[in-house]
Amino acid sequence: MVKVIGVRFRTAGKVYYFDPLQFQVKRGDHVIVETARGVEYGTVVGDPREVDDSKVVQPLKPVLRIATERDDEQEAGNKIREKEAFRICQEKIAKHGLEMNLIDAEYTFDNHKVLFHFTADGRIDFRELVKDLAGVFKTRIELRQIGVRDETKILGGIGICGRVLCCHSHLSEFIPVSIKMAKEQNLSLNPTKISGVCGRLMCCLKHEEETYEELNRRLPNVGDFVTADDGLKGEVSSVNVLRQLVKVIVDVNDEKEIHEYRVDQLKFKRKHRGKKSEAADEKELKELEKLEREEKRGGKSKLND
Repeated sequence: MVKVIGVRFRTAGKVYYFDPLQFQVKRGDHVIVETARGVEYGTVVGDPREVDDSKVVQPLKPVLRIATERDDEQEAGNKIREKEAFRICQEKIAKHGLEMNLIDAEYTFDNHKVLFHFTADGRIDFRELVKDLAGVFKTRIELRQIGVRDETKILGGIGICGRVLCCHSHLSEFIPVSIKMAKEQNLSLNPTKISGVCGRLMCCLKHEEETYEELNRRLPNVGDFVTADDGLKGEVSSVNVLRQLVKVIVDVNDEKEIHEYRVDQLKFKRKHRGKKSEAADEKELKELEKLEREEKRGGKSKLND
């Protein structure tokens, strides 16, 4: 076991472990540490604790010092310089005629490097741009191409739930999300309904996945035949996953009626969804996405006409 503190350098960024040494640090404190990028200013996200050696990337680097008032002022000054660097880089991109979308500019704490994050449809030859920027800033320049999910994580925004995006507020790393999760939660497979601001499947589909999987294991599928404790038999027409209620079409006096039962009142054989069913869901979503793209193209052409 080794004593560590978790330090984060960005909002909802990845947490890195450092050795607190003799410093009395607590959650919320700012510290100066040495990283692969150089000296950095970070925020402590948890009190010192012991973790297993296997969870620590060796060598474990120590905290250089607790941030002083002067360090805080330097960090604030860097944030101001980043805005100016962003503006200059945008001008240089336009000058070189590069098809890239600048997302963010970031100074290391010691000002030894400026990082620019951007998105682009393909590979970009930005060698001349780097030379131009190095001549302006007189320091090391790094341009990093990122994906749409990383772009959304950096810029932030509000989701359809009305809250700050998960990736920008509390998710340190992106989690795998699949169409199976949406199907398990009985959500519409309409891409506009289950896609986030980034255009990818919403990260929050993962949050309740385990709960829905457990609840769905206890329920029959729509179309299954069940037997109720009152002796009636019928076909399942719908299920309420959270309330664990099942609506069944039963025959009563030669007439069909819909009766609602608790799942513990029914006897049935649970049918598990197979890989073929999941593949059909993936195919359905791709078809919906294709139709949506075609509609957008059609709308644009009409506007141009």
